[in-house]
Amino acid sequence: MPTELIGRYGLDRRFYLRGERPEYRFLFRDRRPRLPVWRDGRLQVVRWGNSRGQSRFLPRTGWTWRETIEQGGWRGSGAISVDIPASFGLERRGVWYLIEQGIRGLLVPDERGYAVAYMICQPSSHYYQIMTSAPRMPVFIDQQI
Repeated sequence: MPTELIGRYGLDRRFYLRGERPEYRFLFRDRRPRLPVWRDGRLQVVRWGNSRGQSRFLPRTGWTWRETIEQGGWRGSGAISVDIPASFGLERRGVWYLIEQGIRGLLVPDERGYAVAYMICQPSSHYYQIMTSAPRMPVFIDQQI
């Protein structure tokens, strides 16, 4: 994580050591959920979803279905595709899993023009559902689970 982003967004409180490997954790249950995203070749940290109702127009969640995007559900919103860098994911019930490249995301402006990220999801594969008990899973970059 670039030092500039750590200072600007107060990411030092998100710092953890996984064994001896440093990482920054971004959790949807945080008081102010944020996500790092690659946008136009630049790493940015943006608001993750609309769980606290900051926007009257955006969905009050942090996820969007790939099928919704494919069917034009975000058309006209100004949404663009982004990549969310990640090494591990945490599913409800405390299940951690390895992520090889990252996760696909959607970045959309709210009514004030602030960038808001939504993680793109799809129905869980059989293995992912057995592993996590979750009915949905992220759309991974070049990875199958």
